[in-house]
Amino acid sequence: MSATQSRNSASKSAALRARLKHPIVDADGHTVEFEPGVLDYLKDIAGSAAVARYKSSPDGAFIFPWNHMTEIERLDWREFKPVWWGHPMKNTLDRATSTLPGLLHSRMDEFGLDFAIIYPSLGMFATELADAELRQAVCRAYNKYHADIFREYGDRLAPVAVIPMHTPQEAIAELEYAVKELGMKAVMLPTSTRRPIPALERKYAEIKDRLYWLDNHCVDSIYDYDSVWAKCVELKVAPTFHSVCLGMSSRTAPSNFVFNHLGHFAEAGQTAARALFMGGVTRRFPQLRFAFLEGGVAWGCELYNDIFMDWRTRNVDFLPALDPANFDEKLFADLCARYGGKFFTDRLHRMKEGVDASDLIAGPRDVGRGVDEFERCGIAKESDIRDLFAPSFFFGCEGEDHSVGYAFDARKNPHNARLNAMFGSDIGHFDVPEMNEAVSEAYGLVEKGVIEEADFRDFVFTNPVKLHAEVNPEFFKGTVIETAVERLLADSPKTGPMKRAA
Repeated sequence: MSATQSRNSASKSAALRARLKHPIVDADGHTVEFEPGVLDYLKDIAGSAAVARYKSSPDGAFIFPWNHMTEIERLDWREFKPVWWGHPMKNTLDRATSTLPGLLHSRMDEFGLDFAIIYPSLGMFATELADAELRQAVCRAYNKYHADIFREYGDRLAPVAVIPMHTPQEAIAELEYAVKELGMKAVMLPTSTRRPIPALERKYAEIKDRLYWLDNHCVDSIYDYDSVWAKCVELKVAPTFHSVCLGMSSRTAPSNFVFNHLGHFAEAGQTAARALFMGGVTRRFPQLRFAFLEGGVAWGCELYNDIFMDWRTRNVDFLPALDPANFDEKLFADLCARYGGKFFTDRLHRMKEGVDASDLIAGPRDVGRGVDEFERCGIAKESDIRDLFAPSFFFGCEGEDHSVGYAFDARKNPHNARLNAMFGSDIGHFDVPEMNEAVSEAYGLVEKGVIEEADFRDFVFTNPVKLHAEVNPEFFKGTVIETAVERLLADSPKTGPMKRAA
């Protein structure tokens, strides 16, 4: 079948869209970069030497150390097996579509899509580069490349800018450049930054790159990132996260990529969401909206529920019940005598051979914020958790993700919250072999009874729009869905972030 025939042929997704009364917005499509073009942008920005350094960098996107090791070396270093065969190749039309914005734009109706937010592929790794100068140059190259090649297709496509976060200063500089100079209106930040562990770096300098801790940019970070969140408010961009955590924690199998891959986007997203909430960012910046892509929403439901459970038993009013200072030793001894007998009473004097109660007493009292661990997020009552979590967080889900049903079923979430699950097709990557089936696959959730028609509207339209329009009401101005978005905004409450700008 020729490209022209394919574009003109009907698809189930196109037929579905034709009968719906609302647009379909893809919150997470992907482009596969044309590598010679990106490298030319990098050369223009930082010179030929930077190109050579980038292509040979082990923490970039061009070289995976695993590919250059023997099997014995992989086991010796526990080098994780990375992604391989990451894009559909047999369907050459789709492969080209993921690289050519003009072709993608021309096929949007076939896909049943009205509008799409487009994330990078190689560019996702740009923020991870350890070399500060190279990292900033590479991020800028990807941003300029994507802004330029997508510029004439803004009525239906919006590429995201990649923002490095090793320091607040570099993040702010790239946010300013991407939004003010390039005109980009969507951004992607890393969920965490690898930092050297100072004591180990001094002792084991030769392997320092493998000895790190993850800075989540919120809780116990070495920097205060509030200036970054404030800059996002000023520039009217919603911080979104699409980070990998392959090669971390238990995801280090040398022989099996799928083992490493399962749930890794969810783990990365959970790190960011947990840090933003517990770090009080959603309290201090209630006007911001944060999105976590491609990890589904099941982990979001779990995290939301876990926060309630921990708050109920770790809040400052409940903590006295746990304080060893309130332990009645005399009553305990009496109960041992009455119900435990000689075995227990003979050993009572050795109680402190176990955990030393003085450690538990002294620890929290010696740190300023150690007692009230919810102090930063300012939880005073249970409903505060709902109000600081549910409106702020958005969860990108692929079309076949049945956990979407839990997000929309308020009965299953504390305080009857509906979490903001939103459709992200992931077109361009290996798990979408046929691009024009992604939307119809998502509607399968309705056909199978997982969600209702109204939920599907929220999944593919309301929530992707809210993510960006609640931060920037003009985000969809000049797009093919501008009128539909204006109606949605007009029907929303007249107070709060979603109110139309005057």
